Amino acid sequence: MLRIKRVPTVVSNYQKEEGEEGTRLGGGCGRNCFRSCCLPGSKLPLYAFKKLNKIADGGKVELSYQNNEPPVPFLDSLLLGEWEDRMQRGLFRYDVTACETKVIPGEYGFIAQLNEGRHLKKRPTEFRVDKVLQPFDEAKFNFTKVGQEEVLFQFEASEDEEVKFFPSAPIDAENSPSVVAINVSPIEYGHVLLIPRILECLPQRIDHDSFLLALYMAAEAGNPYFRLGYNSLGAFATINHLHFQAYYLAVPFPIEKAPSKKITTTTGGVQISEILKYPVRGLLFEGRNTLEDLSNVVSDSCICLQDSNVPYNVLISDSGKRIFLLPQVCTCTIETLGCVLCL
Repeated sequence: MLRIKRVPTVVSNYQKEEGEEGTRLGGGCGRNCFRSCCLPGSKLPLYAFKKLNKIADGGKVELSYQNNEPPVPFLDSLLLGEWEDRMQRGLFRYDVTACETKVIPGEYGFIAQLNEGRHLKKRPTEFRVDKVLQPFDEAKFNFTKVGQEEVLFQFEASEDEEVKFFPSAPIDAENSPSVVAINVSPIEYGHVLLIPRILECLPQRIDHDSFLLALYMAAEAGNPYFRLGYNSLGAFATINHLHFQAYYLAVPFPIEKAPSKKITTTTGGVQISEILKYPVRGLLFEGRNTLEDLSNVVSDSCICLQDSNVPYNVLISDSGKRIFLLPQVCTCTIETLGCVLCL
């Protein structure tokens, strides 16, 4: 039995400010945020991605770009370039590149990081840890309260099926854009948040459209070191506003190396396997036909778990080709509040 301590962290500088000073009410808050007081007339970069849906033989995502390269080197040139710009501007709470990281010798090769900055100025958890689905609460911190300087770019599907980048594009409040923002308490280089339809103020719960968006981002990045993850409430999520974590790591996670045993293959060509010889039980989903088929199967599984009040974690790996789903057991006695129990 493995018990993992939850560490409440700050993902936005304005989240820390709220905890220390209280919320400043509307009418020109001065934050340059995503609410009605600051949003009119605002612009941000826009990355318009092509909806790549086909998965080629062997589970390889087809990028279908001329000369096998996208016109904009998405991950290295755009995301990391913007991320480094925010680092130079001092928007992060600490320098994650100075944190010591090592692979622990042993059967699994777990990755350990000494990250003291992530523990500083802890904030209280703002929601119950025994309930996976909870309504969105505008009074609590959410991503509409972040400063626009923390947002790297908008991430939307291209209208003409061609990849495009606009250095400055209006924020369409009526259509609620999806955005990529920094996590000011990063756990690795390039750590960002994908926030689907930010202005709709969706609670932290998986739906089909948002999960497919995360798969599109993984496929668009096209980098095997780039991963996206999702934590439900009760399984390490600290903000009840729909978001995915994303960053890249130059070594494989132990779970990515774990063997698996096939359980079944769906009519849409999605292979579902049980993860073997790993401390935590889980499932592996691998697509063979389309990203949408893969997304629908995993989304249905996540929805089933959250509707049953079972917390869970998701890891999107190999440019969206493989997805790991890890149900968690959350005990909610006074002694174990704030802990996730992995069996």
